[in-house]
Amino acid sequence: MTTFVLIHGGGDVGWYWHLVEAELRARGHETIAPDLPSEDNSASLNDYADTVIKAVGDREDLVLVGQSYGGFTAALAADRLPVRVLVLVAAMIPLPGETAADWWTNTGYAEAVQKQADLDGGLTGNADPFISFYNGVPRPLAEEAISKEREESTTAYNSPWPLDAWPQIPTKFVLARDDRFFPPDFFRRLVPERLGITPDEIPGCHCVALSHPHDLANRLETYAAEHGDVR
Repeated sequence: MTTFVLIHGGGDVGWYWHLVEAELRARGHETIAPDLPSEDNSASLNDYADTVIKAVGDREDLVLVGQSYGGFTAALAADRLPVRVLVLVAAMIPLPGETAADWWTNTGYAEAVQKQADLDGGLTGNADPFISFYNGVPRPLAEEAISKEREESTTAYNSPWPLDAWPQIPTKFVLARDDRFFPPDFFRRLVPERLGITPDEIPGCHCVALSHPHDLANRLETYAAEHGDVR
């Protein structure tokens, strides 16, 4: 049995992962999907990581997964836990000392969105979250997800990422091919630049754990098997 530790994105909650958790638990694995303390405006990135570490407790044999803004927390937590493999899912990849607030400009995000929007008629970056964020998610499920949205700590968002380098842990990146929030071509460029790896691609929107939970669970289980025996 593997324990999958699942970190949600900005303004979200652990519920985001519930369909993927059901898939993984049906296959005999354990899952942990804590709510980060994002509603506490004084909470820092280290506080986010502490929440993950407390939820894990003394468990070992971990696959740690970070979604979107959860990439800033995932590597921090992984650096302090017995993690077999670190997986980023449509996630922000920080550099040492970089804040999440600065990440967008530093990575050329706006230019990438505009380029893709010019090609798809404005679907990418659309102000309607059902078009740009939850495309491919059944409407009732998307509405439920939106109802759970929370505020995000400005302290964490404006804090420099505190590690000196990316953790020396095998790292994988999952790109969602139908993502209209982070355009696929954006990550096809950024992931090799920042991690030196090629992203793996699966179908799905930015909220791929809701639109394609089976495909994502398959990919996560494959990574676990590649980086140690699944017991």
